[in-house]
Amino acid sequence: QVQLVESGGGLVQAGGSLRLSCAASGRPFSSYAMGWFRQAPGKEREFVAVINWNGGRKYYAESVKGRFTISRDNAKNTVYLQMNSLKPEDTAVYYCAARGSWRGVSPPDEYDYWGQGTQVTVSS
Repeated sequence: QVQLVESGGGLVQAGGSLRLSCAASGRPFSSYAMGWFRQAPGKEREFVAVINWNGGRKYYAESVKGRFTISRDNAKNTVYLQMNSLKPEDTAVYYCAARGSWRGVSPPDEYDYWGQGTQVTVSS
């Protein structure tokens, strides 16, 4: 079992920045690929970014490429999502997720563990 707890969400003006954190406990964190997803009201959960076990491979959704950066610190059992140049359309609940194998970009149902989510609201 892996427990995931997100933090760092909040209200920010368009053009601003936030850094989300996802702290993991349970099984060895470094053995998992970690992803960030988001879900806006009335929409399906969508992929944002993913990072492999050692941070050497990362993929991003086209909508966030160049603005968001995913990273991880295995010594702290934490994965981060640095979000810059935020837009109102980035407003959503952001979730981190863990999966035991690396397959690059994967749909939500291929992830094994999920956090409870953190709200990000970007005002115009």
